Amino acid sequence: MAVNWKLVIDSTNAPVLADFWAAALEYEVEDPSVLIEQLLAAGHLGQDAVIEHRGRKTFRGYAAIRHPEDPFDETSGIGRGRRLLFQDVPEAKTVKNRLHIDIHSEPGGLAALAARLEELGAVRVREVDKGPAGHWWVMNDPEGNEFCAT
Repeated sequence: MAVNWKLVIDSTNAPVLADFWAAALEYEVEDPSVLIEQLLAAGHLGQDAVIEHRGRKTFRGYAAIRHPEDPFDETSGIGRGRRLLFQDVPEAKTVKNRLHIDIHSEPGGLAALAARLEELGAVRVREVDKGPAGHWWVMNDPEGNEFCAT
């Protein structure tokens, strides 16, 4: 049996943060537009629960990304494997994350990885060099969530 999981991340702008992480991890942003159209047509969802982002309808306050090789439901766009779900919350981030993502580079490719992530909107916070034990950058995503480029 396959293990399917979803990591939920609080955000202030779920679609924008999903775009960043999809590009950073080479994942795909889920497209719930077919499901939304069905729910709107049936009267099960109001227009106030929907926004348009990058030309597609999505749920207000939510966006998800999935691994491109994992299966997904064609109607809902929801992945059935490795996923990150971003949900908007009213409060801003105030303390260090208790959980973070490490993005691994190819051998010798840390500088290029960190530069690519900066181009996507990440910020380098500090470089960590533990010699043979490892070398990485602590970075922040566009909303200040910590992660490491290793």
